[in-house]
Amino acid sequence: MEKAKARKLSQSKRYNLTGWVFLTPAALLIAVFSFYPMIKCFIYSFQKGSTFANMQWYGINNYIRMFQDKVFMKSLGNTFIYFLIQVPIMLILALILASMLNNKDLKFKGFFRTAIFLPCATTLVSYAIIFRSLFSTDGFVNTILMKLGILDAPFAFLTNTTGARAVIILALVWRWTGYNMVFYLSGLQNIEYSVYEAAKIDGASPMQSFFHITVPLLKPTILLTAIMSTNGTLQLFDESVNLTNGGPANTSITMSHYIYDATFKYVPNFGYSCAMSILILVLVGTLAFIQMKVGDKRD
Repeated sequence: MEKAKARKLSQSKRYNLTGWVFLTPAALLIAVFSFYPMIKCFIYSFQKGSTFANMQWYGINNYIRMFQDKVFMKSLGNTFIYFLIQVPIMLILALILASMLNNKDLKFKGFFRTAIFLPCATTLVSYAIIFRSLFSTDGFVNTILMKLGILDAPFAFLTNTTGARAVIILALVWRWTGYNMVFYLSGLQNIEYSVYEAAKIDGASPMQSFFHITVPLLKPTILLTAIMSTNGTLQLFDESVNLTNGGPANTSITMSHYIYDATFKYVPNFGYSCAMSILILVLVGTLAFIQMKVGDKRD
């Protein structure tokens, strides 16, 4: 009996050791390329200097400066505008599309799924160029709106504050809706279709099935996509740079875009840039924690 227990214990130790052998390289890479830079960034956020070789202690002045910096506060407000408008629209649209494309009687499902997902596969620069040409004063959108009689003259979308923000939001929804739709489709594949058929027999309408079957059973997936979308939106960079270049007058600039400018475009101030980066990290972590607490109702 004791020999069997000892053999079982030794097997357990071997399994644990094998697991650690496989985990250690990945853990080391994560520590070196993720945690170490974050720790260094946090230390540098209390210093100032144009190069890392001449950094000097600066205390909490970088953090005080952030809230006195009008451009940074504007970038913070812009980022939250994109987050509050774009993320709900994108996730709701992705959920609706996934529910429609999960219908077993729908023909050409593969074609529609691929077509909706394809924008996600396009490169950021190329799709930014396409959107810039579409919404330019002599672009396709202005041409159509004028021919329909909606506009009398071309509207400068990219040089108008509201227009520039709207173009960024529209571009984000166009590109990432299909990406989130794939997650919801994957979750829907794990829901037995007989559940929907039983609800239909009981007299449930498609809308009732959606709100009382689809949404509750997809809660973990919805939570996952919400956290990922929050993380991505608060770190939004490419669209601000390539679509509007932060204009007009920094009214569409994002936090990551401003950090890039403060680091490489203006007089370099690595300590200030690190402080702004730490704020983004705190915001992402805080919102993810809130979403986990609100969305995950498991005991």
